[in-house]
Amino acid sequence: MYRQYLVKRILYGIVMYVILIFVFSLLFNATSEQTARSQIEEEVRLVGASLVNPTTEQVTRITEERRTELYRMYHLDRSLLERVFYRTWDTLTLRFGNSTIIKSSRGDREVGKIILEVIPRSLILFTTAVFCQLLIGLFLGLKKAQRAGGLLDRTTSVATMVVYGMPSWWLGMIMIMFLVYGIPLFPSGGLHSSPPPSGFLYTLDLFYHMALPLLTLLLIGSWGLSLLTRNIVLGVLQEDYIMAARARGLPERNVLFGHTLRTSAPPITTIAILSLLGSVSGNILFEGIFSWPGMGNLYWVAVEQNDVPVLMGLLSITTGLYICGLVLLDLIYGFLDPRIKVGGKA
Repeated sequence: MYRQYLVKRILYGIVMYVILIFVFSLLFNATSEQTARSQIEEEVRLVGASLVNPTTEQVTRITEERRTELYRMYHLDRSLLERVFYRTWDTLTLRFGNSTIIKSSRGDREVGKIILEVIPRSLILFTTAVFCQLLIGLFLGLKKAQRAGGLLDRTTSVATMVVYGMPSWWLGMIMIMFLVYGIPLFPSGGLHSSPPPSGFLYTLDLFYHMALPLLTLLLIGSWGLSLLTRNIVLGVLQEDYIMAARARGLPERNVLFGHTLRTSAPPITTIAILSLLGSVSGNILFEGIFSWPGMGNLYWVAVEQNDVPVLMGLLSITTGLYICGLVLLDLIYGFLDPRIKVGGKA
């Protein structure tokens, strides 16, 4: 039964991903073809200009042959539906092509290399922040639930209401104002100093530049996660089997981690996995504030410069990661909560 459910969920995820990529290809088709036609006409003009003492008939014939060849190469001689299907297939097979304007730091125009260059930058900042938020939020949330209404619960709840509602970009600007210009402890932004150091100092310089945005993300995300964990765990602590476990004399640690946390695992796992998946795509405004050259910054530059191949590459990767995460969540729920009869009938 579980094997059938597993295969079904994976197939649903694949079908959904293909449909979304097809929709993205259809939406960006007009802009992509307009850019492709402009590039073709530019290349055709160069071909005509490279001829030595040509006649008008020769220029017309050669340029027309080259235009026809390029139109056939880019499938522009096909119907609209066929062109969209070709574009969808190229995206599904990770053949994103070359960017229109954007280049990597090494001057590469290949979309795959451009994206692979910025993904580690988003991972090292946002994924590290999510891991730290999860550790702090889970620990603080469990302690708040254990002593609901106590001093720790009341003070951290007030801090949650104050900090969690702040926009990340606004808090980032406040942190820069106080910890860069007021008290010069951190650099204002960027990935490295200019010029960057070498050797082990290169890594230290990276962590130094990452410290302020990481601290800002922790201040924003940890409080909200702790409040969610507290509310989830507090509801489970009122269950009869938890009271029965306490009545049997089990240590509070065993009750909290062996019974309560296991039952609370599905919603907490959902939050954790979705947060980790979201960390890959970066944050456009936050990266702009701290001049962090990650996925969010690449999104903004691609939109600003209308670089459709880069946008399609970014959308396909982030969409695929989200769908994989959702399928993974469905598959592990049955292991985390034995009350869930996966794939069963009522």
